[in-house]
Amino acid sequence: MSTRPSWDHYFMSIALQVAKRSTCDRAHVGAIVVKDRRILTTGYNGSPAGLPHCDDVGHLLVEGHCVRTLHAEQNAIIQAAYHGVSVQDSAIYVTHQPCLTCAKMIINAGIRRVVYAGQYPDNLARQFLAEAGVSLQQFTLPEG
Repeated sequence: MSTRPSWDHYFMSIALQVAKRSTCDRAHVGAIVVKDRRILTTGYNGSPAGLPHCDDVGHLLVEGHCVRTLHAEQNAIIQAAYHGVSVQDSAIYVTHQPCLTCAKMIINAGIRRVVYAGQYPDNLARQFLAEAGVSLQQFTLPEG
């Protein structure tokens, strides 16, 4: 009997490691974009490059959300664009369900599958992804 993790388990485990790089103590979120079982790019939530981090200067809250940071999905998609890597027809593994803004970016980037671990209360994001034909699947890592 094989003890190798499934591909979803493998990639979600990596997304959880990426989340540890987050510079926002309100939520540590990680994302990786995968195509044909190969990692294309990673991202975690944090301030734009060269700007102060929440961990250093505090949160900039507007209506209960920290607007100082980019989300993990945004950073992963931006990194791909910055380096000229197409994410069309790929999958994204995220430690939390995407918000509406990230869902719209995922749709327009051509990502076809979203696998997430933790819930995020955004029904519109789920609705938009469904209407665009993007698969949204929750994945729970096995204990141990």
